Amino acid sequence: MADAASRLGRVAEQVLGVPLPVRLRAWDGSQAGPPDAPTFVVRNRRALRRMLFKPGELGLARAWVAGDLDIEGDLYAALAAVSELVWERGEGGRTLVQALREPEVRAAVRELLRLAGPPIPPAPPREEVRRRRHLHTRHSDRRAISHHYDVGNDFYEIVLGPSMVYSCAYWEDGGTLEGAQRDKLELVCAKLGLTPGQRLLDVGCGWGSMAIQAAREHGVSVVGVTLSQEQAAFARKRVADEGLTDRVEIRVQDYRDVTDGPYDAISSIGMAEHVGAERYLEYAQNLHGLLKPGGRLLNHQIARRPQRDESAYDVDEFIDAYVFPDGELAPIGTTVTQLERAGFEVRDVESIREHYARTLRQWVANLEADWKHAVRLTSFGRARVWRLYMAASALAFERNRIGVNQVLAVKPPESGASGLPLRTRTWN
Repeated sequence: MADAASRLGRVAEQVLGVPLPVRLRAWDGSQAGPPDAPTFVVRNRRALRRMLFKPGELGLARAWVAGDLDIEGDLYAALAAVSELVWERGEGGRTLVQALREPEVRAAVRELLRLAGPPIPPAPPREEVRRRRHLHTRHSDRRAISHHYDVGNDFYEIVLGPSMVYSCAYWEDGGTLEGAQRDKLELVCAKLGLTPGQRLLDVGCGWGSMAIQAAREHGVSVVGVTLSQEQAAFARKRVADEGLTDRVEIRVQDYRDVTDGPYDAISSIGMAEHVGAERYLEYAQNLHGLLKPGGRLLNHQIARRPQRDESAYDVDEFIDAYVFPDGELAPIGTTVTQLERAGFEVRDVESIREHYARTLRQWVANLEADWKHAVRLTSFGRARVWRLYMAASALAFERNRIGVNQVLAVKPPESGASGLPLRTRTWN
């Protein structure tokens, strides 16, 4: 009888309908596939059962998180090879249902069932969140944010570095991550036109970096809101260490419960992805209501490519189950439309997609450089989740599968004056 790797390779090619672009090594030591390709290591039969009982991305993710499936060699090259198959399938390639209509594919699946062993579904890794309908209530949002952010500030310090900014940096050639994050925060401050004495609301303030930058460098008073208890505690300590407690207040509060406007400016950096499509107009209207006439909003948000049939959009199974529960991405056109429906005048849209790819690659490098410590701080599975999602996201940004945009919008006064210079990109 053929070895496990050869059998797995034949099954995969029958199901995919194309030659396998990676090498396989199975639990019995056998290998198959192109000799110079990245190697996928199937450590045990349980990996197969995970993929059989949950075909598609979620089954693969479970096998990866549990350590039943691994990659040797260049992680990015391996993910790129597999991602091309997935993206092609999503853009006109045959679906699994279509493939199963073919006798050869059905025979391949029966072979996989024999190879997988006892038909007992393995329990999902403990890091998985049970998928549910995206209600985006205050309770469900608080629970989703806690899952993602309350995993230990020490872990995030390893990944993010000293800046503690969990959003796209703004790079220049030869720059460092810390410098690029500082430049991003300064870019936001400049677009908002911050001046001493103004009030800034930082929605989804994270570990306080934007609030501190705005207060320390521009003399504004800042209210930062987050749903994460751990983020708030860390941010408050940083504010106290900077001697800024008289100008920066960090709250554990839902943005929908902020009532002490008006503010001169609002920054929302990497937060709107958590809002949800059904709640986005409400989000935009709330922020509009908190601004004084002439006030500015800087909305920094990841975007996906539009689909021909937007009703067919569904969130990524792996991201929803392991990374950002209830997170949803929208095309940039949809975001701009909703902001305008809320009453904003959109004045500038800047895509910084390539910057996020570089940021993510640096975060992955940080995690890999201190891997054992990161595992001790969280768990083996959690660290593997972060490594996979950040590396895969870097590729998605590089290949224009997703993007990230800074949208500058103004709440117009009755006079209609925007308060912006004629040459907008001077940002003053």
